[in-house]
Amino acid sequence: MLRNYEKLLKLFPFSRLTPQASTFKIMAVDVSEPVVAEIPYPPPVPIEDVLAVAKDFQNADACYRLETWWDLWQFSSEPANAEWKLIPSRVALCCFGPEFNQIPSGLPDSRDVPQTPVIAFPHPDEDAALGCALEIEFGIDANFLPQPDLPDSPRMVESNIKSLLKLVHDLDDSLPVETRRLWSESGENFAEKLHQALTGVAE
Repeated sequence: MLRNYEKLLKLFPFSRLTPQASTFKIMAVDVSEPVVAEIPYPPPVPIEDVLAVAKDFQNADACYRLETWWDLWQFSSEPANAEWKLIPSRVALCCFGPEFNQIPSGLPDSRDVPQTPVIAFPHPDEDAALGCALEIEFGIDANFLPQPDLPDSPRMVESNIKSLLKLVHDLDDSLPVETRRLWSESGENFAEKLHQALTGVAE
């Protein structure tokens, strides 16, 4: 499980611009439980230190979450300097053990609202090394969708998408990936939304 997480951390293009700390969190059983460990790390992120802490809490029912930064093109709307800039953007790198409950039963309205796991494990009965799942929260979808009201938006957003796809392809080459899922909090099909936006810009 942690070998796969280590590969994700070592392939991820951490921000070179942010002065802000990253935070590593470990949760056990489900997200409604208190955080087991929470450690801030100033940049650059010390990956070996993060992994050493994770190994101290290595269990099949654990979730490891590094809240950190990477650099994306974003439009700065400052009146005196309105232009596209590389700006640190929030991202979370997560690893779920196969026994971590992604749908905790004690949350309010959990019985009334249909929920699905963040990731359904392909082989939940296998051991942690084979059954773990990795998740990357890339942040708001506006960073990856053309914004017609902004100058040069298609080109700059395309650069952000290329950064995302390069990471995905690097992970595909380094990990035993069985399934990939692109998901958004709105529940919409983001791939379809992106295709429609890009088609509209092209027209």
